[in-house]
This record gives sequence, structure tokens and C-alpha cells, in this order.
Amino acid sequence: MKNNKKILLVEDDESLGYLLSEYLQMKDFEVKWRKNGFSALEILKHDYFDLIILDVMMPDMDGFTLAKKIKQEISETPFIFLTARSLKIDVLKGFSLGAVDYLKKPIDEEELVVRLNTLLNTLSASKLSSKSDQGDFTLGEYHYNKDSLQLVHKDGFTQQLTLRESKLLQMLMLKQNELCTHKEILNDIWNKNDFFSKKSLNVFITHLRKYLSKDPSIKIENIHSQGFILKVE
Repeated sequence: MKNNKKILLVEDDESLGYLLSEYLQMKDFEVKWRKNGFSALEILKHDYFDLIILDVMMPDMDGFTLAKKIKQEISETPFIFLTARSLKIDVLKGFSLGAVDYLKKPIDEEELVVRLNTLLNTLSASKLSSKSDQGDFTLGEYHYNKDSLQLVHKDGFTQQLTLRESKLLQMLMLKQNELCTHKEILNDIWNKNDFFSKKSLNVFITHLRKYLSKDPSIKIENIHSQGFILKVE
């Protein structure tokens, strides 16, 4: 099964960019490769990524400048630097800009995969931990309160959820733009993973789609034989 982690690779070197993008896809990452900062910013306007790999030494817009723009425009997307510049001042500058790691070229591909998986697991756990403490969530044009189990649209429409609907919505929101597998949903909410529970899950997903239909930017996508992804454009 794919790990469903989306990586944006920004690297102007044709050989290295091709090598890394092909290798990461072999390791089941979904990779988009861009060769300069401008095209990277363009794709970030309409596509979601779990992590961005930035080369520092690029023409027109270097990686540090691009990182500043990402922080301003796509602030929740974590990024790492991949560069031949190993001076301490460059490393410190990279971390000061918000990088979650700084990898020096030449990089071993196997080491890169291990680093990426470790970082993504850590970031995911941190995000889930911080969000799970919240009582209120904003989801597109909706406001959700997990204490009252109410989903309120900006026009005043209020939908009272059942406890199971509420748990399912919370699980999807906590992993927004990430795959929630049938197995983890059923084991966590239904406490069993069988044919009838999966049928029941599909009915609850239909309910949530109906409740969220006032905001066309919100979609619950069915990933065949795997699970569901809550996406917000």
C-alpha cells in the first residue's frame, strides 16, 4: 500500500532531480518535481504537500528566498534544505527560516528516505497531538464543536451530529488531506473490522458528505479499497 505522503522536490539539477524523484516514487512517495522557485510557488497555490525538499543554490530564486515566500504564503507546509553548502552559517540560516532538517549533498538515497519517514512521522504525531486538545475546529465554511457535537455553517445552518458521526468527522479532520484507512477508522470507532462495519462506515460517510455539502471546497474522497481522505481546497 502506498504511504500517500506527497513530496514537492525543488531542484534545478536535471540529473539529481530525476534520480531523487524516481527513487522516492519507488519508495511509494508521491513526488512532484519542479526545477525553479517560481514554478514551485505556482503548484503550491493549488496542491497540498506533506513536505517540501528545497535545493539552496538555484538561479533566479535561491532556496532561502523561496523558503521565506513559502512561510509567508504556505506557512503550514514543512520544508527541508538539500544543498552542497555546508558552512555553519548556511546551516544556521536554514534552520532560522523554519526548516525541519538540513541535508548536505551528496546525499545517500536510502538515508534520505529514512530521514523523510522519520520527519513525516514526527510531524504527523505532533499535529495530531496539538489538534486533539482543541474543542473547536474550523473546517472551510463550517465551525465544529466537539463538546456540543454541532456542525455550524457560516449561514447559521446547524447540524447536530450523533456521537459516532462526530468521532468519524474528528478523525477525518485530525488527518485532513491524509488517508484514513478503513482499518484504522473501523478499529478506532466501530471496534471491529468486518464486512457489516464497513457497510455502516459507508453510510456514515454519506451522512457527513450531505452535512458538508454547503461548502463545495470540502470533499471526502473515497480511495478504493483503502479508505477516505478529507480534502479542503
